[in-house]
Amino acid sequence: MWFWWFMLCCNMLISVAMIIGGWFMWKHYPKKINPVSGYRSPRSQKNLDTWKFANENCGKRWWTIGWIMLFPTIIVQIPFYGKSDGVIGWAGLVICVVECVIMLVSILPTEKALKNTFNEDGTRKN
Repeated sequence: MWFWWFMLCCNMLISVAMIIGGWFMWKHYPKKINPVSGYRSPRSQKNLDTWKFANENCGKRWWTIGWIMLFPTIIVQIPFYGKSDGVIGWAGLVICVVECVIMLVSILPTEKALKNTFNEDGTRKN
């Protein structure tokens, strides 16, 4: 039974990390372009305008997706309560992989928004 609770907490960490990380990227993104924190892609690091846009765009997206993923994560894990540790472990792994894929795929719309909003040199399109 303890393992089920442990896996639930571990799987909820991804959603919670997206909620917290998204909020910080959205509301408190790094004011200077840096290689350590913030939304870092070649397109987002062209200038401060692209940097701000990318961090706010991805931050809003992660914040929203994190909240949306939190509840299904809990609901999907409930049927495995009381099952063997092996079954709980595999179910937790599948949930974790799905959440990680969703988190990584959520980067694509931000890159598309950057491409639609800015020229290759980082200036805004008219």
